[in-house]
Amino acid sequence: MLRRALVVVLGTACALGTLPATAVDQPPVHSPGYVARDTRNIADAYGRVTGPGGQLANPAYLPALATTTAAHHLAQLLAQAATPNRPALTAGTVVPGWDVGNPLRAGWDGTRGLSERVSFTNRYGALLRGTVYRPQPGARDPYTGERLRSPFPGVVMTPGSVQGSEGMYRWLAQDLAERGYVVLTYDVQGQGASETLPHEPQPGEQVDALPFCNPFGTPRDGEQTGCPGVPSQQLANFELGTVDALDFFVSTPQSPYANPSSSDVEVDTHNPYWRLWDRRPDPRPATPGRTTRLALVGHSMGAAAVSKVQGYDERVAAVVALDKLVGPDGSAPFEGLDNRPVVPALGLQGEYGFTVTPYTLHGGSSLNPAPSPDGPDPRREKQTGYDAWREAGVDSMVVVPRASTHLEWTDIPLVMPASRYGQALSSHYAQAWLDRYLKHADDDRALTGTRFRYLEPRGGGLWAPITLERDELLSFYYCSAYSFRSGREVLDDGDLAGVGC
Repeated sequence: MLRRALVVVLGTACALGTLPATAVDQPPVHSPGYVARDTRNIADAYGRVTGPGGQLANPAYLPALATTTAAHHLAQLLAQAATPNRPALTAGTVVPGWDVGNPLRAGWDGTRGLSERVSFTNRYGALLRGTVYRPQPGARDPYTGERLRSPFPGVVMTPGSVQGSEGMYRWLAQDLAERGYVVLTYDVQGQGASETLPHEPQPGEQVDALPFCNPFGTPRDGEQTGCPGVPSQQLANFELGTVDALDFFVSTPQSPYANPSSSDVEVDTHNPYWRLWDRRPDPRPATPGRTTRLALVGHSMGAAAVSKVQGYDERVAAVVALDKLVGPDGSAPFEGLDNRPVVPALGLQGEYGFTVTPYTLHGGSSLNPAPSPDGPDPRREKQTGYDAWREAGVDSMVVVPRASTHLEWTDIPLVMPASRYGQALSSHYAQAWLDRYLKHADDDRALTGTRFRYLEPRGGGLWAPITLERDELLSFYYCSAYSFRSGREVLDDGDLAGVGC
């Protein structure tokens, strides 16, 4: 396979504002062409804010942000005031706009789909808040025009750590819902609008109205402290939170959710869209025994969590991991996880971590940069969960958007680095992956093709089509690859972008 390179053409902008791909060898490491290309890549890592059509370039963005932020933050404050015994000591509660998401999506609810806020307690009695999304009644698929008919497959989405919140992932939840999914997003304990402390009755008491835990108690269930769920930055919050959210998602009036320690607060006893989720056993499961039409999506520590939960929770039929899919050998910073590749898994991974660095600091993982005097290792991204899934014979794919960061998948206004089209490319692949394994779509081109159509919100209730050119939008540093069954054959391409994998 010829190697592909993205060549810097100063003063010329292509249709998507990215570097054009050409089937020529990449420039040698440290050469002027290589350095120029790397410099452009660094600039493009801020494209969501500064790129063409980005947040600062769209005149509708700032007015929409001001309006949406004010309404959203007021609603959060009122919800907190109504539950004084359930304090959410989080960035999402304190910082206006922290979890408002993309304000250009403000017209989605009621026109392209419906959503409903929900509250439930986790196994430790902490109040979790979330949102369930569904298609608009009588709607048609906005891409194919086909009528959307219930019941629908389901998706549970777990946010990332470091105060990630459900509003940051509204973009993917809405994209999936308007195409025929029921989707639950939620805030894990101690993040977003969810409560920080657990409610554990003291020995001999039954009072659960006040938050309480014994910080000197014995840790359990993978907790780091004797105060369950505190601090929020621990894998157990995300893994066990995913399982609790799955329990809530599948709940019905006849089989309600348990809601431990909830006598003092109004909670939802079941998924309000329970009738719309397709509970019928899948007659064509991709994984034997996994017949439930339900998938997990997770970001960052949430991605590590769903990578683990899929190995033992038989309700899970497919997984999408947003930086990163974690295999049984682990990967920084998740070494030591005992994950088994069981269900089809898509890994969408970032070039950079929270900061954008020159190519000479691309050693280690994207989250833990280290010196790389010989340039980036193309196989860095494959040496995570993808290789383990492929070697186990389980369908898998890894996609690394060009100029992407760890914050690519968290929709935060104005301040964080992310590429201009990485989120759109990720949404396309996530939709295609779940369509394949939950709806049994048999269009291989949705995953193997080189040109995709995406509907992007522009504000004022307008969604406009854009064209995503795969080869222009894939990393020229790291491997993107796939290996999955199609009929009786296995489609296998270990180097989609031609970077020398």
